[in-house]
Amino acid sequence: MSAQAESEHHDADEHTHSGSRHGTFKDYLIGFVLAAVLTAIPFWIVIYDVFRNPKVGAVVILIFAFVQIVVHMVYFLHMNSKSEGGWTVLALIFTAILVVITLAGSLWVMSHLDANMMPMSPEHMRNMP
Repeated sequence: MSAQAESEHHDADEHTHSGSRHGTFKDYLIGFVLAAVLTAIPFWIVIYDVFRNPKVGAVVILIFAFVQIVVHMVYFLHMNSKSEGGWTVLALIFTAILVVITLAGSLWVMSHLDANMMPMSPEHMRNMP
């Protein structure tokens, strides 16, 4: 084996064992079962109207959605702090911060618009073009 081929083989071997592991059948099966359960429970919450207050139901469904995102990232995308030297987790954290800022800002703007808009009477609504 030439020195270059040996070096490439060593680099490929090192890349495979440096924390970026591929999932086993068991990992994929656990991820699939968790994803299916985390999908079925919100459907059950909505279909059977489990919570009297719709806001509570929405918050619970959002929590299940967040947990399902984590399940997909761990079991299907194999993201952990060791893969790619931790850069994937850092990119994920940055993305999550941007999403939280965007959603919080949007909700803040919409709630202030709702509170500060002039109410329209039904007569005004009928006369609109």
